[in-house]
Amino acid sequence: MKSKKKVTFADIAAYTGFSKTTVSRYFNDPDSLTLENQQKIADALTALDYKENKVGRILASGRTEFVGVIIPNLYMHYYSEMLNQILSTYETYGYKFLVFAGNEKADIERKYIEELLAYNIEGMIVLSPTIPSSELASYNVPVVGIEREDKYISSVNTDNYMGGIQAASLLKKSGCDVLIHINGNIPDTSPASGRIRGFVDICEEYHLPYELILTDLGNTFEENRERISNLVDLLEEKYPDKKKGIFIANDTHANVLLNLLFQKYGRFPDSYQLIGFDNSPISREAVIPTSTVGQQIPVIANEAMKILSGQMEERKKRRPAPPKEPVHKIIPPILIRRETTA
Repeated sequence: MKSKKKVTFADIAAYTGFSKTTVSRYFNDPDSLTLENQQKIADALTALDYKENKVGRILASGRTEFVGVIIPNLYMHYYSEMLNQILSTYETYGYKFLVFAGNEKADIERKYIEELLAYNIEGMIVLSPTIPSSELASYNVPVVGIEREDKYISSVNTDNYMGGIQAASLLKKSGCDVLIHINGNIPDTSPASGRIRGFVDICEEYHLPYELILTDLGNTFEENRERISNLVDLLEEKYPDKKKGIFIANDTHANVLLNLLFQKYGRFPDSYQLIGFDNSPISREAVIPTSTVGQQIPVIANEAMKILSGQMEERKKRRPAPPKEPVHKIIPPILIRRETTA
């Protein structure tokens, strides 16, 4: 059985009556053609059952339709779920992704960026906070950050301050004797610092006893388990007869804490209330579903690609007009009450 002949630019030119140069411009610089001529060629592609040669198009135009993604790690469930949602935007925007996990090592991340630029990526989405936005903005490709410092790049972030307010307010309603927020020692330039400010503002407004525990909990399960176990011992010694309302930085850490309490008591004890952050899958899949301040992860991923796609498409125009200032989008969080709060 004969294989089907590939349709070439010459075939399309013959069918439409245009030159091969005009057909090439349709693929590589469509704005240079009138809408009427673009439609004629599009109709010809359908009639001839044209299958695009992606490699040939990349070589001809230099446009790869690749987007680089740099995430801190895949251990934290938030990052793995965000990556899953970013990858799913292919159906909407048509861009493909090259993904690297930086593990908070600036020298490694710079090598990754060099590698991505060598592949002629058209843009980047960066979740890792390691490299400052001023440096990311210097690479001459559109960059969108998610939940990281973003002064010089466009970004999509959750309203972390509102998330801190929501968590503290729920713990207040749950009748806790002391409210405790466990987080990293986050710089003010990071969006996540808003969780701390929102939590503190509610505690101080209502004169609630509270404590901030700002410490590095690590980036592996073994580190998390050891350090959170030490914190449980500390809290039980410090607040032995009090109902402790804990708002912890993310759902992965909340799950580790929940498992430690189950191992210690055989159940989730009445002396604790627990809220995580993110609404990543682990909050629903935990031994008992965990209350959480939900980031709208699918919405964030789509908005990031919407901003990035717009900037990448603008650069392809004959007279591009890129935004003069970075675009910043804030997505409201959604408090989700489950079985770890009253």
